[in-house]
Amino acid sequence: MPVYSMTGYASGQSGPAGTPADSEARTPTAGLPGGRLGVEIRSVNSRFLDLSFKLSEELRQHEPALRELLTQRLKRGKVEVRAGIDLQAGASLAEPSARLLQRLNGLQDAVKAWLPRASELSVADVLRLAASEAGRPAQGDFDVVGTVAGVVDALIAARAREGERLAVTLHDRLGSLRALAQQAGPIVPQLVEQQRARFLERWQEAMGLGGGVTPEAAQDRALSEATAFAIRIDVAEELTRLTAHLDEIERLLDKGGEIGKRLDFLIQELHREANTLGSKSAALELTRIGVDMKVLIEQMREQVQNIE
Repeated sequence: MPVYSMTGYASGQSGPAGTPADSEARTPTAGLPGGRLGVEIRSVNSRFLDLSFKLSEELRQHEPALRELLTQRLKRGKVEVRAGIDLQAGASLAEPSARLLQRLNGLQDAVKAWLPRASELSVADVLRLAASEAGRPAQGDFDVVGTVAGVVDALIAARAREGERLAVTLHDRLGSLRALAQQAGPIVPQLVEQQRARFLERWQEAMGLGGGVTPEAAQDRALSEATAFAIRIDVAEELTRLTAHLDEIERLLDKGGEIGKRLDFLIQELHREANTLGSKSAALELTRIGVDMKVLIEQMREQVQNIE
């Protein structure tokens, strides 16, 4: 299953029933004869699915069906849907006839007699009615839900392509983190051995000053100090957990699907282990590795926040 990004864009358009429709991830098509229904969908990252609709007045009745459609197809992201009908795409505006204007005026007077607060007809309303009378397409002539469904397909394809690029980037960062973990592994035993030698040297110096300490006692004390030092700076547990988190992230990326929230949790755990490793650092080289790990993990966090 692919890894899906929450970032994407798609647009499409269709004519009245019986004319061809088109949906593309980026480039809209030329005008269709007899009018055109245009749809655009934009998506960015969000913790949850956040839908917003900017529909022309004649399409507002379709919002519940469109909301249900997007809820079924998308799981996360801030999604904005724009749709409108352009009746001028293939023909000039229909000129209202005197008979139509007379009828509309009479109907408006009759409605306002019963409903005095009713709004008056606008020029746009009159032009729409004139287009309908002339046989030109009205909103009922368009397959609104079908057209939006086609654009949603294009959006999902665009999000899948972006998700594939994100997965490649994350795999690259995982490889870099594994390399750093391998570098950190041998450093601690080397530090412990160096510190044991220093402790032993100090106790031998103390013996030379007449401290009254036997060689056996000096060696035991040096080993005890070295052991305490080794426990204090041991990062084997952190490296083991970090490697386990890297394995799980890689498994999720290979599995695909809705993995964004789980990846976000694992990134937090990686950051915690890197912080602990840095706090136990007893060598400049180990500090550098910890800093490099934090930089890579922060880069991964930014990428993961875009994954569905």
